[in-house]
Amino acid sequence: MKNLAFLLVVIASLAGSFLASLDETHMNWTYFVPIMLVGFIGAIWYKKMASAEAKHGSLLQTNKTILIDSLNNIVKNLQELDGRKDKIPTYNMRFEIDKVFRDDLFNFAEARDSMKHLFGIQHFADIKSSFAAGERYINRVWSASTDGYVDEVLLYVEKSLYQFKHAKQEFEKALAEN
Repeated sequence: MKNLAFLLVVIASLAGSFLASLDETHMNWTYFVPIMLVGFIGAIWYKKMASAEAKHGSLLQTNKTILIDSLNNIVKNLQELDGRKDKIPTYNMRFEIDKVFRDDLFNFAEARDSMKHLFGIQHFADIKSSFAAGERYINRVWSASTDGYVDEVLLYVEKSLYQFKHAKQEFEKALAEN
């Protein structure tokens, strides 16, 4: 059904575009308005079904486990990386980041919307704010590694760890309250 709703949106968009292209000075509103209404109804229908799907209990529990595991892995791996950051050549740090963090960052990002339903929007914002800052700092480490900025690599590994630890604290607080 979700695919049908999406198909309605696509067809309405294409039909509306076609009608708009027939004459550059005149629009046939008799056909255009109903077609666009079908598109809006399809979009609303799609959004409602996606929301209902996201709130499904088994998906929430699966995503909750993914979120916990990913965040724990990120913090653990960052602590290890922070402890040996001065032993890794600056230009190799980006490869280390790709190898160690890519999967967990991706998994967390894929499951993050479930936090809204599990904990509420405020806890979602608190967790995501620190997580996003930590992720930006990891990206900064990667970029600094590519450019050969030793001091920046060392500094932002530590800053990233701090942000992810804070995100983990916020996550655990949200878990305890729910």
